[in-house]
Amino acid sequence: MNQLFFPIYKGLQKPLVFKGFRGRYIYWAIGFIVAGIVLTALIGTIFNILFGVLVFAVVTGGGIFYTSQRQKNGLYDKTRNNAIYVFKVNLRGIRNVKKENI
Repeated sequence: MNQLFFPIYKGLQKPLVFKGFRGRYIYWAIGFIVAGIVLTALIGTIFNILFGVLVFAVVTGGGIFYTSQRQKNGLYDKTRNNAIYVFKVNLRGIRNVKKENI
């Protein structure tokens, strides 16, 4: 039996980059653009199309700016707490455990 072997391209272990946005921030930018389009359609039909376009510019522009600022923290940024946590250990409670006979 002849088996066909196909080379698998595993990438260069680098995140996907599109228009300066990397990895998950691409999806954030797309989300803000879609939210801007949906809000423009809603506001444009309810109030005025010019007000809808203004809402589109504010939501999309603000969202893209927010996304670019968050991206500067790094692709895998985490919440880092600088606090000291003290866990109370109750060693006397171990003696008070009741044993049951089965």
